[in-house]
Amino acid sequence: MEFFIDTAITEEIREINAWGVLAGVTTNPSLIVASGRDFREVVQEIAGLVGGAISAEVTALDAEAMIREGREVAAWSDHVVVKLPLTPAGLQACRALTDDGIRTNVTLCFSVPQALLAARAGATYISPFAGRVDDIGWDGIDLIRQIKEAYVLGGIETKVLAASIRHPTHVVQAALAGADVATIPYKVFRQMVTHPLTTAGLDGFMKDWAKRAGGEVQK
Repeated sequence: MEFFIDTAITEEIREINAWGVLAGVTTNPSLIVASGRDFREVVQEIAGLVGGAISAEVTALDAEAMIREGREVAAWSDHVVVKLPLTPAGLQACRALTDDGIRTNVTLCFSVPQALLAARAGATYISPFAGRVDDIGWDGIDLIRQIKEAYVLGGIETKVLAASIRHPTHVVQAALAGADVATIPYKVFRQMVTHPLTTAGLDGFMKDWAKRAGGEVQK
């Protein structure tokens, strides 16, 4: 399973990308607003930092405007994947952009029928929102599992991108459910890399090394 980071804050992207684990970035209008920066400027900077798939979402609501905006956004960088909402207009735009050779990420997916429609419209990625499904009392990870199973049985190549990841356990569950990608917030990446036994073990190693060297442990 590949890891994307779900943010438009370039400092967060730069830090996690330095770990050598990122294959891409997802953004949305809310994340762009939170960054406080120009949409095109931040997308192009992110593309230069990561060099993988960078999801940039359209803000138009009708199909023709989505298609125009999608083509414009895709021209910003070869790394851009145009993100579209799972609506009738979004599906229409997905088919048109796919036919143009533009990669797409159909977002706000909350059911298997929606995911099947997006796949047949040519989506490169489908983004089921695990956390938001959990919020309404359903099982977000089971949704990811069902979508992946349906795609495998149908010979569908659309990649399942687990979104709305809330904690490290979601990441593990998404991987076991067969997700191709998990897009993970910065905070969750920091939680994933931290374990008290790792910290305690490293402290012990360094204390032993300092004794051998006759010096003090560096802080």
